[in-house]
Amino acid sequence: MALTVHIPEYVEDRELVAAEELAREPAFWLAHLLSTVGDPSEDPERYGVDAAVYEEMTEYLTDPEAPWPALRVPFGGGHTAYAVYANFDDANNVDFFVRHHEWGRLGHLGQCGADDAGPGLSWTELTTLAGAAQDGGEGLTDSSQRLLLLLPMLGDAEQPREAVHIVAQALAHCGIRSDAADELATVLVGEREAAGEPRWTVSEDSPIAVCSSPWSPRRVPLALGIPPSRAQALADALTGRG
Repeated sequence: MALTVHIPEYVEDRELVAAEELAREPAFWLAHLLSTVGDPSEDPERYGVDAAVYEEMTEYLTDPEAPWPALRVPFGGGHTAYAVYANFDDANNVDFFVRHHEWGRLGHLGQCGADDAGPGLSWTELTTLAGAAQDGGEGLTDSSQRLLLLLPMLGDAEQPREAVHIVAQALAHCGIRSDAADELATVLVGEREAAGEPRWTVSEDSPIAVCSSPWSPRRVPLALGIPPSRAQALADALTGRG
């Protein structure tokens, strides 16, 4: 029986189930990334994923009659990042957000699907969350899986040159055919930013970086309204300080 995931600040009338077991399936990673960042009409066979398996995975991830799959990335200071497949009868979205049990609210990173919003993470934040040390427990613990889960939220004009290589390594680690991983990684991160945007900056008003993109929920500090000590703890956790 799948474990129910309880998020009191999220949608009240929908059942969420822990779906980290999907991370063992290359079809999940291909479906997750093509549906959020890439082209979902691509032939999965070119990436080493059986077409029938890919179609079955896609149907599961978008089924409005089933409980919503939720995958979790716990990181420093008791924070957790979530990716939730929110499936309604007339729309399918993947919601990304951060939660701490003492906030009483969610910190929205963004959304992919019918109602796109983002980006939600800088390159530094993405790689920090991917590599955050874990003590076991719930959620994903593999750094490559954590990186790919949150990759759709990446948007950063200052991402390093090696970003494509790092993502390609993660794709191969998660079962994408190695001779196609570089090409897919280039599509996912290598050509996404133009004209020096978006930028991430920290102001005197909050220690949490904000994004210059007009479509990003992080035009304002993440989890706006939490106490200053909690804001500093979140900023430290997102950047690996402290």
